[in-house]
Amino acid sequence: MSKLKGKIDFTLFVSANNANPNGDPLNGNRPRISMDGYGEISDVCIKRKIRNRLQDLGEKIFVQSDDRTNDSYTSLKDRADGCEALKMQMENKKNADRDACAAIACKEWMDVRAFGQVFAFKGIPVSFGVRGPVSIHQAVSLSPIDIVSMQITKSVNSESGKESKASDTMGMKHRVDFAVYKIMGSVNVQLAEKTGFSQEDADVLKKALKTLFENDASSARPEGSLEVCRMYWWQHDEKVPFVSSGKIQRGFTIKTLKDHPKKFEDYEILWHVDNCKKPEEFDFV
Repeated sequence: MSKLKGKIDFTLFVSANNANPNGDPLNGNRPRISMDGYGEISDVCIKRKIRNRLQDLGEKIFVQSDDRTNDSYTSLKDRADGCEALKMQMENKKNADRDACAAIACKEWMDVRAFGQVFAFKGIPVSFGVRGPVSIHQAVSLSPIDIVSMQITKSVNSESGKESKASDTMGMKHRVDFAVYKIMGSVNVQLAEKTGFSQEDADVLKKALKTLFENDASSARPEGSLEVCRMYWWQHDEKVPFVSSGKIQRGFTIKTLKDHPKKFEDYEILWHVDNCKKPEEFDFV
């Protein structure tokens, strides 16, 4: 495993077409929306999808979804205990070497050395945290979104008896008509050196981002309704480049070619920053 060559910045433009990219549980699972009417996808949601793709690509993942577990563990504590080296170190209790625990966890699971993780479980006196080098911003749509709501009817009873709900119980489904979201992220070299996040890990992350919505279909997100349209990837030569991540992300010029965009091509997206390394650009539409 080789050390990370230099700081990484990346930007994805993803489209949502008649889909709910990220429901808000505090708002009836309606698509997340800002006070200004712009659509949002939480960084937690994006990291979940990245973890799923890394798992599909054969990487060991610590924070697994219950419906996608590929081991016999039913909790994070059980998965941590399943790592013999980590369990032996944590059995030293208050005398445990936290740095050694962190190093073991980073070596064992890719998402830990990428995103970091807090290891604090009931009944274990030692706790430690890992600060990961990969940071993800909350995604925001390029234009205000239109949310379409549809009333649905349940056609069968899920339970029998007097307390069961009738088969004609009403419900609601919500979707975004069309939107393009901008996802931003970066990989910090100094933190990567601490967690062991390597250049090979960065290449796997790059591959996962390109196929972010593979194996992610559901009733709220039918197959093909979410799509990575374009990706920019900067691999700098320095640990701390001359141009900051903020300036790189501000380098985009985005023009709306139609009053009501209905496809990705209805946006003109250009990027330019003086004295900055040119990105790799990937078009998928």
